[in-house]
Amino acid sequence: MAVNPSGCIYTARKERRWTMSESAVQPTPQTNQMKMTPEMDVEQQTASTAQPSTEGMARVIIHNDDVTPYEYVIDILGGVFMLSEEIADHIAWTAHTKGQAVVVVRPRAEAEKLAKIAQGRAKRDGFPLTFSLETES
Repeated sequence: MAVNPSGCIYTARKERRWTMSESAVQPTPQTNQMKMTPEMDVEQQTASTAQPSTEGMARVIIHNDDVTPYEYVIDILGGVFMLSEEIADHIAWTAHTKGQAVVVVRPRAEAEKLAKIAQGRAKRDGFPLTFSLETES
């Protein structure tokens, strides 16, 4: 499951399609805060209640290499960045043909964390896949 900025929750089916679960997120009448439901795990509860960052945004950039398998790149993009298979494929193809591609734009701390996780998984699995950050002004 993933929570987008508007607070909607998306769940991945087996074929990696995303569907929205309207019952998973319900504002409480008193505070207009999101009420946590059993469908949400701890990470999603934190994401839905997190305050907007004032530290600036950063782009996570993926860089092409001649070693990492294309399907592995798609799996990393889908697993770490919560992208659909279609979007992950488009980003992987752009990186393959142009040398690099923007994966996501997030608050700087979150972007750093995601890039570190993705690159760490690739390194653990023996691939030289690299990510970098580009700060927005």
